[in-house]
Amino acid sequence: MDTSQNSSSIRFWHRANNKIEIEQVYGDRFISFLYDSSLGKLTGKVFANKSFSQLYGYFQDQPTSHKKVRPFIEKFNIPIHEYEGGSRFSASVEDSYKTFNEFFIRKFKPGQRAFVKENHRMPAFAEARYVGFKTITEDLTFPVKGKHLTATGMLGKSETAKIFEGGPLMVARLCPVDYHRYHYPDDGRVIEHYSIHGEYDSVNPLALKLKSDILIANERQVSILQTKNFGKIAYVEVGAICVGKIVQSHPWDQDFYRGDEKGYFLFGGSTVVILGEKGAWAPSQDVLDNTAQGIETYIKLGDEVALKI
Repeated sequence: MDTSQNSSSIRFWHRANNKIEIEQVYGDRFISFLYDSSLGKLTGKVFANKSFSQLYGYFQDQPTSHKKVRPFIEKFNIPIHEYEGGSRFSASVEDSYKTFNEFFIRKFKPGQRAFVKENHRMPAFAEARYVGFKTITEDLTFPVKGKHLTATGMLGKSETAKIFEGGPLMVARLCPVDYHRYHYPDDGRVIEHYSIHGEYDSVNPLALKLKSDILIANERQVSILQTKNFGKIAYVEVGAICVGKIVQSHPWDQDFYRGDEKGYFLFGGSTVVILGEKGAWAPSQDVLDNTAQGIETYIKLGDEVALKI
């Protein structure tokens, strides 16, 4: 990925469209200021913290924030007809989404996304830009330095991390323009869950390039899943700048099924990371190939993202 120009020139492979596309970045000037200027680096702590993100999220919940919805949809070409409430949008935005956050956590209409059903195929658990690795080693350089992507670094507990040492890993990056609900990739149950307090830095590739420890320094919520077809999976939601809240909508003590909603992020770009047991599964070949080329793969929710070994 070439981020040497500016953050608005992020290239990714769009699987469904079968071509390289250029990402439209929300807040690209602010990200460049924050991570690539002397003043931004000095003042970064003012913005990369929970209080600022919660305050920003508060304003996205105010009735006046609905005025931002139509310009946002038009600027970023959101296919609003795919979402619940979207059919009313052309007539009156006030009747569709009362606040910007209500728009931000919009749901797909029934039937818009299908989850692959074959047991050996893992469905995409978020509609996002993916990178993936068969196994993590410290000499990896994409998307961030490999030493920051170890199981211990991501999970914060050495005993839990031992389960996933030498296993596969995928990073799913959700931009502000994306669908912001995340789902379970298989049937199973939650066997452990906990939070790790941290910063709220941006997960934009420019920020990751300039500050490579973001994924292990940011606020994280960790769930250890026992799945039917892919063994144990560590499922990590990573908070980011302006993410008002990470909401777990599925009860911890209830079994889950492939495609069930797990939770959602309120306003902001955010990331989901999953880790697997060694030899249990591997990311799909196009994800591996594109990752090796330094390019993310945009995958629709429910499409194949990994295969059981």
